Amino acid sequence: MYLPPHFAAERASLIALIQTHPLGALIRRHEDTLDADHLPFLIEERGDTLHLLTHVARANPLWQQADGSPVLVIFRGAEGYVSPNWYPGKAEHHRAVPTWNYAVAHAHGRLRVHDDARFVQRLLARLTREHEATMPRPWRMGDAPRDYLAQMLAAVVGIEVEVERLEGKFKLSQNRDTADRAGVVTGLATQNNAALAEAVAASKKP
Repeated sequence: MYLPPHFAAERASLIALIQTHPLGALIRRHEDTLDADHLPFLIEERGDTLHLLTHVARANPLWQQADGSPVLVIFRGAEGYVSPNWYPGKAEHHRAVPTWNYAVAHAHGRLRVHDDARFVQRLLARLTREHEATMPRPWRMGDAPRDYLAQMLAAVVGIEVEVERLEGKFKLSQNRDTADRAGVVTGLATQNNAALAEAVAASKKP
């Protein structure tokens, strides 16, 4: 990934992005091509090491083909088009062009398969608790009939990626002056892109 220093994101910001946007694109090489699977991940810190946990359908060949393989998992945060008309300076000198702002995290690591019912059950219980937490009446795994739940658990396989390198790019108009950045925040708000507007407002100039 091309990563100018002023767009490089810190580890804590990248972890927060993954927690907020947990659907990752897991990319691997298989034979002479690249394959991608889009999976919801949990991120877990064990000392200084990060681990990404997810699951795939047993019918998915990923778990049989990629155990031990190097993989890249990409997570995308807020993103959107930026019009040059939002820059106050454009009216004076017209030296402005469109761009795209975005936040992404790239996790490089090695994939490990857990064809283990206990691992899968614990993982799915954690995923469920996390994503049901904001629901008025959170669903629990115990709400499903035991035989049905056992059938569903048997149909999936656990996946773990031990992260060897985490990098990310937060391209949030850090290279613009204060007036232009304020214009971007206002412009994004008019486009109902509150998430990106907040990210730009919170970002720091290099």
